[in-house]
Amino acid sequence: MGTPSATEPWGFQFDGHHLVINYFVLGSQVVMSPCFWGSEPTSMEIDGETVTVCHEEVAASLAFINSLTAAQQAVAIESTTKSNESMKAGAFSDNTVQEYTGLKGSKLTAAQRKKLLGVVEAFVGRAKADAAKVRMAEVAQHLSDTYVTWAGGTGDTDAFYIRVHSPVVWVEVDCQAPGPLAGAYGATQGSGATQKHVHSIIRTPNGNDYGKELLRQHYLTSPHHQ
Repeated sequence: MGTPSATEPWGFQFDGHHLVINYFVLGSQVVMSPCFWGSEPTSMEIDGETVTVCHEEVAASLAFINSLTAAQQAVAIESTTKSNESMKAGAFSDNTVQEYTGLKGSKLTAAQRKKLLGVVEAFVGRAKADAAKVRMAEVAQHLSDTYVTWAGGTGDTDAFYIRVHSPVVWVEVDCQAPGPLAGAYGATQGSGATQKHVHSIIRTPNGNDYGKELLRQHYLTSPHHQ
């Protein structure tokens, strides 16, 4: 979309079944949302080597939930069971309005806040390093107003769902039930949710996906657009 430029807005979109990337660029500023990553299975032996994907967000999510006290988990965990599809901000959900639920960031210790940032960083860190640093700083500024909601188990191999939701970022990790590729890893299609089939997404809430806010500011402040 547009023409690659050092001064004018442009971007690209890459769409697939288990991979969707939206990347908007304006000068040195980058918006990388909405983006979706998924895989089934999440780990396979290929030519004698184990290849694992969608692991960083799973590991970071479990590290966070297990850093909480029992009282904190009681607030964050809305259900100890995990349905097949829990994701709220997936495909066809542009500008979805979602109420804040779960445990608020202001109730976390410094160590717990760091682990919560780790969940978001698993997504944001996939952008260019300098752009990721700026984005994480923005997320950190709103950490006290960030909410975390959890469903499912908290064990190393348990299926779960997590939503991290703030005024500036919306992240979800969602363990799915085995699908059409279940036979490839010894599972049964339609059985209970598993870490072998993961969907995850990052969005910019409040209608600012696809770099819309940066684009709006550019049109308002650039003389050649007025």
